[in-house]
Amino acid sequence: MSSAGAAFGDTRGLKRRRATRIARGGFDIGIVIGIAIALIAVAAGVAVTGVSARYFFQPTSVLIVVGGTVGVMLITTPHPALLLALQRTLNLFSMADGPDREELIEEIVTYARVYRIQGLLAMEPAIERVSHGFLREALNLALDAKEHKELRSALENKIRLGERQSEAAAKVLEVAGGLTPTLGVLGTVVGLIDVLRQFSSLSLVAAGVGAAFTSTFYGLALANIVLLPAAHRIRARGAEIFDLQEMMMEGALCLFDGIHPRLVRQRLSSFLNTGHADDGAMTEAERP
Repeated sequence: MSSAGAAFGDTRGLKRRRATRIARGGFDIGIVIGIAIALIAVAAGVAVTGVSARYFFQPTSVLIVVGGTVGVMLITTPHPALLLALQRTLNLFSMADGPDREELIEEIVTYARVYRIQGLLAMEPAIERVSHGFLREALNLALDAKEHKELRSALENKIRLGERQSEAAAKVLEVAGGLTPTLGVLGTVVGLIDVLRQFSSLSLVAAGVGAAFTSTFYGLALANIVLLPAAHRIRARGAEIFDLQEMMMEGALCLFDGIHPRLVRQRLSSFLNTGHADDGAMTEAERP
């Protein structure tokens, strides 16, 4: 096949290529199951002691711990960062949209074939049909960049921005989770002060001491069942996005440098989560 015929064939293949499947975010049942298991375990532990569940419903404790936590978050966190943390926390209940990585690699390899024959500008008409927004932006930047260093710097800045946002959202919850137990202790102190006012009645003192420590219970539960796990989950999801974007950045840089499609596939296969690498077999379109 002549160079012109190969170029025509690759361009037609690019137009006909099936879009990479994107797994649309649905309800994340895993996080709900995790919360349910934690709450059931705590409730079962309380039930085993024989203490009535009504004993743990103390309005004063709820007001001090929950209200104090919200106040601390408003004090320590700027308004935009607080809204970002709230958005990221709510997003944890839905699965993140994500492409099939193997199909995404094949999509990038297809672009590498076209570039190898026709150059980077030949892909411009197909960029709008690129399956992933970050990859589309990376290819557009590759069209505009003049040097490898310039393109890498632009893509790394965008990736780092997303990474910083995830870290900032997680930090908000982490700070709140660190202070919430202390607020629980504060509620306990308030409860003990109230107990000392009734020191003439030993029965009231005994009941009051137990009620006072429910604030500590609330503080520890809110921190270790809700806030800190949510912070770790936000970081984990941010790491997944970072890994995917890093793979697409590497693909865009390979295209910009004109690397052979087979080598592009081998490089990007290291980002697969399946634990096996592609065998590196060359297709007819990838042969020199």
